[in-house]
Amino acid sequence: MMAVVESRALPDDSRYRTLHRAVREAGLLEKRPGYYVGKEIVNVAALGATVAAACWLGNSWWQLAVAVALAMVLAQLALIGHDAGHGQICRGRLGNRILGLAHGNVGAGFSFGWWLSKHNRHHSQCNRAETDPDVDSTVVAFTADQVANRPKIGRLLARAQAGFFIPLLLFEALNLHVSSVASLRRQPRSAWLEGGLLAVHAGGLLGLAAVLMSPWHALVFVAVNQAALGLYLGLVFVTNHTGMPVLEGPVGLDFVERQVMTSRDIHTGPIGGFLFGGLQFQIEHHLFPTMPRANLARAQVLVRAFCESQGIAYTERRVAGAYGDVLRYLHRVAQPAS
Repeated sequence: MMAVVESRALPDDSRYRTLHRAVREAGLLEKRPGYYVGKEIVNVAALGATVAAACWLGNSWWQLAVAVALAMVLAQLALIGHDAGHGQICRGRLGNRILGLAHGNVGAGFSFGWWLSKHNRHHSQCNRAETDPDVDSTVVAFTADQVANRPKIGRLLARAQAGFFIPLLLFEALNLHVSSVASLRRQPRSAWLEGGLLAVHAGGLLGLAAVLMSPWHALVFVAVNQAALGLYLGLVFVTNHTGMPVLEGPVGLDFVERQVMTSRDIHTGPIGGFLFGGLQFQIEHHLFPTMPRANLARAQVLVRAFCESQGIAYTERRVAGAYGDVLRYLHRVAQPAS
């Protein structure tokens, strides 16, 4: 259910200090280099196997299966870039930046600097209608006010947004590529570095397709690859906050309440956990962004118990239920008031 939280007396952040102390004493904020080395080995092996399969198949329509597999590998690289952006992998800032550029720009083809700035604003202003960049969209309406402020044709399209939302995710990778390139003007210090690394990604992907396939096969290969990448990433991220309370105006909530009530955990099995890349523990991730993803499951036990003791609503849904909540919310928020 969508809710707009009204103002009330502002509590202090003593609850977060208490929870943070418990998590720190449990050793859950310690880095997990061995875990990430293992992830890197798997990712490099998967990338190598995918490229080898493409080379073996040559100019074949079976390359479309490779395009989807490659999209999954690139998404896993992007998720490692996400962890690096939060400082989860290395102790030093430089190491995390190098990993972020390698996995974001070169691996997935997205500007690490642009994404990091945007994502940090999202974390600090989670689900705030006025300031969270993930809520500020010109295509999908996340609040009734966004619908009301659109022209008539925009309001009519918004009423059908739940129906076209999933197909729209097929273009999410393209949107991220375009936004990445456009952001280079706003990154004077790193524009050449970031732009050069983006060019390496584009050259590798397009070159692979051009060398192995006919122009038509190559075009379809790239289109399917990018559509699958956008769909994968969109499905991973959309369950995090969409349909959770949207905060408008001055809101008197402490840090724990703000992050818990605007986030949703997803109950998954091992395969789902691998596909979500740790983001199924969205509540814990927002409370402790620097926590390595390998520790989030253990943190969930502490956080859930703490929320119960404090009377803070804690939301966890199964995968199908979460997507149902998202689509119902997108439909409901865009309907005219009765």
